[in-house]
Amino acid sequence: MIKEILLNKVLLERFVKFCVVGGSGVFVDFGITYVAKEWLRLNKYVANSLGFACAATSNYILNRIWTFSSTDPHITQQYLRFIGFSLIGLAINNSIVYLLHGRRGWNFYWVKLLATAAVTLWNFSMNYLFTFQ
Repeated sequence: MIKEILLNKVLLERFVKFCVVGGSGVFVDFGITYVAKEWLRLNKYVANSLGFACAATSNYILNRIWTFSSTDPHITQQYLRFIGFSLIGLAINNSIVYLLHGRRGWNFYWVKLLATAAVTLWNFSMNYLFTFQ
């Protein structure tokens, strides 16, 4: 019983940290995208991809160090797993937006919020179970 409570407490703490890191990733993503698009005049899709890549990389580093305290020496494999799950999460996010907004006509921002919540659960679960086990 005590072991389960402690496990749940650790899991909740890691989830909260994961969400904080994800929030910081939003700032990295938007900041890099803005600089690349507006200052460097890069194509908007190139700028957006650069923002996503930088945010995913910073999220990996912060989650490795702070959220999961990982000491796994196989950093490259771990990073590629993290990026792979992030890309799958991006596909899930776009699919939810397409299905609920594009096909059903639901409010875009409510759908985006729902998609973000679903992808947060996806990303946390996959990284907890497979990337930083």
